[in-house]
Amino acid sequence: MTTAALNSDVRELRGAQSAVLDDAHVGDIKGAFGTIKLDDHGTGRGLSAKLKTLLAIVGPGLIVMVGDNDAGAFATYGQAGHQYGTKLLWTLLLLIPVLYVNQEMVLRLGAVTGVGHARLIFERFGRFWGAFSVIDLFLLNALTLVTEFIGITLATGYLGLPKVPSVLMAALVIVAAAMSGSFQRFERIALTLCAGSLLLIPISIMAHPAAGAVAHGFTTPVLPGGSGQMAAVMLLVIGIVGTTVAPWQLFFQQSYVIDKRITPRFMKYEKADLSIGIVVVVVGAAATIGLGAVAAAHLPGPFTDTADVARGLSAYGGRVLGDMFAVALLDASVIGAFAVSLSTAYAMGDCLKINHSLHRGVGQAKGFYAVYAGVIALAATIVLVASDHVQGVLTVGVQALAGVLLPSASVYLLLLCTDKAVLGPWVNGRRTTVFTAGVIAVLVALSLVLTGSVLDPDLTAGQIEAILGVCAVAALALGAGLGVKGLIARRAPGHVAEVIDRSGREEWRTPPLEQLGQAEFSLARRVSLAVLRTYLAVATVLVVVKLGTMMFG
Repeated sequence: MTTAALNSDVRELRGAQSAVLDDAHVGDIKGAFGTIKLDDHGTGRGLSAKLKTLLAIVGPGLIVMVGDNDAGAFATYGQAGHQYGTKLLWTLLLLIPVLYVNQEMVLRLGAVTGVGHARLIFERFGRFWGAFSVIDLFLLNALTLVTEFIGITLATGYLGLPKVPSVLMAALVIVAAAMSGSFQRFERIALTLCAGSLLLIPISIMAHPAAGAVAHGFTTPVLPGGSGQMAAVMLLVIGIVGTTVAPWQLFFQQSYVIDKRITPRFMKYEKADLSIGIVVVVVGAAATIGLGAVAAAHLPGPFTDTADVARGLSAYGGRVLGDMFAVALLDASVIGAFAVSLSTAYAMGDCLKINHSLHRGVGQAKGFYAVYAGVIALAATIVLVASDHVQGVLTVGVQALAGVLLPSASVYLLLLCTDKAVLGPWVNGRRTTVFTAGVIAVLVALSLVLTGSVLDPDLTAGQIEAILGVCAVAALALGAGLGVKGLIARRAPGHVAEVIDRSGREEWRTPPLEQLGQAEFSLARRVSLAVLRTYLAVATVLVVVKLGTMMFG
């Protein structure tokens, strides 16, 4: 063992020279498919040794991606296929780099810092900004969990199972799976559910949507429906973006990486895990869109909910095909509920500074498990007492709110990943930063469009184009200004180009939080954040009021 590796072990064991807050987050990696001892630094370099390491590491990226193909995603993708066939498949390809870059930054933050996303935001940006980020998360997660249980009721209802016992049994299974005090046991259950998501593949083979149409949908970016339907199509595209790039993913993956005790030296394996998850999520999303198209061809009429896809498949290929899709929806809803409720409990643990680890039993982390069980109980109760109309509005509300809040989490993520005090040699390179900034600009534009559509359901295609045009001009002007500023700085006498020193980064960990303090923001950055935050706060209130009016007005 090298001296550097030995020193790394000592730091991890003592926690004295790193920001790791909970000793449950230090120790052996106990994955679903293997264990890696803390003092095992991978001396075996053969293919077999690498495969064993990958199997032990697999989990965070796969679970967060498959969890994203949840009940809300099934509804959005099913609607896209039902209304427009396979013509919107190209949107999934555009989202692949966004998914990878966002989640790679998050797993890097988790492995290097050992501190949850919410806690880092509080520590570096202060309570004011931290409170906003967590309020956004809790509000959106609460609605998202309700949609997961709506998905459970749709799936079990189609299968002929009674509503109340089905919801109660699902809630008990979701709670019990996480409260055993064994991280490894939970991950085995979660990855079993992830394997269940592959059921969409044989369903697609049995339904066999037209291969030519699928290939054309992936390779030909179009907005179907003509100018009269442009607004509806744009809103559906935004819904696809919102359901595929969700804020809870960031909080979940960072905390789960920490809870699994993954450190920087396993970064390449965790990136492979993330890549596998992205492949699975894109295949699943494409399959659901294709199945929606097949269902629409055999069950004409407007799309109402995900059960329409099961009914259409049943009309086409018999009851077994519809039942298989309902089982896939049930599986997706449960894994989504796992991930969303855990992201909420992890974030609350960060905020309250209490023990929050699946390695701990209920007696050692009462608050953590109370939050986890509480949000599940609340969501299940709402679904049991709410009318079908209210449930439908809540499903729409999740998509709307997710779209409005899209930029918020990404902004905080970019600020943390360009913070040298937090990531040191793991800080973002220029290309990653520029790409992420461009993604944020697009998300802000889409958020404005969605906010406008909530306030004015009759928003026209011309108005949407005007909003996007103004946002494009503003983004180009801002980019040009920053480019000119950088060029002037580089040409100034005595300027020395900044080079990021990446040496020794496998042993580098974020120092204790008390040594970091709060980040210093320039006046321009403070004003920009204030403007964005004000917009998001106002837009969120307007969306919530609109949803309340739709439910009770």
